[in-house]
Amino acid sequence: MDNEIIKVCGVWKSFGTHEVLRGVDLSVPEGRITTIIGKSGTGKSVLLKNIIGILKPDRGEIFFEGRDLTKMKNQELLELRRSMGYLFQDAALFDFMSVEENICFPLVEQLGLRDGGELRRRVARLLELVELPGIEKKYPSELSGGMRKRVGLARAIAVEPRIVLFDEPTTGLDPILAESIDQLIIRVNRELGMTCIVISHDIASIFSFTDRLALLYDGVIEFDGTPEEAKRSDHEILRQFISNSFRQIDSER
Repeated sequence: MDNEIIKVCGVWKSFGTHEVLRGVDLSVPEGRITTIIGKSGTGKSVLLKNIIGILKPDRGEIFFEGRDLTKMKNQELLELRRSMGYLFQDAALFDFMSVEENICFPLVEQLGLRDGGELRRRVARLLELVELPGIEKKYPSELSGGMRKRVGLARAIAVEPRIVLFDEPTTGLDPILAESIDQLIIRVNRELGMTCIVISHDIASIFSFTDRLALLYDGVIEFDGTPEEAKRSDHEILRQFISNSFRQIDSER
């Protein structure tokens, strides 16, 4: 059985009177790809931001290898975040920095690297990994959406985190580019050994790469299991969500 690296226990999160998370329980196995699905606005991104410590739950606990993130002081959280990479939905690159400077940012700020030659070597290696060699001097405004996602991924894994969180990594991309991002997620997981947590609405591709699937619905995890278990499940909400997603895909063709 896989070791558990993240455990979410009874997490609640509200914004004003709006309850987004209403007692979420989730287990994330180490070294695997866990995908969280659900309708837009159901709190998937909010859950990720609680896991990484950007947001703090109103109630509940989030454990990273047995340590409760919700009880940590700011300095402890900052140190813990070195073990986590986050690919934001819009890549969140610094527009005023070149690709090289964007990727160097966590290497300098988190690892304290200062040697120019070493930084350039690391950036070149990361750009090779995401299949964008030689674009170090370009700026985000010169890149396509797919290229920005890849650079964002290079920056997210620059410090070699143990966990990488992907927030809707294929949103806004055409099917070919989306497939290339899916392949990069597999590569990060299989070749680099990083645990991946993915938020996605792209049901068709999810089944090709995820190890575990969790459905967030009405503020709670309604289903948590393998893709094979999801396909066989008679859970009504899960079946409706999958069927509706595939119907939407067919209508867009």
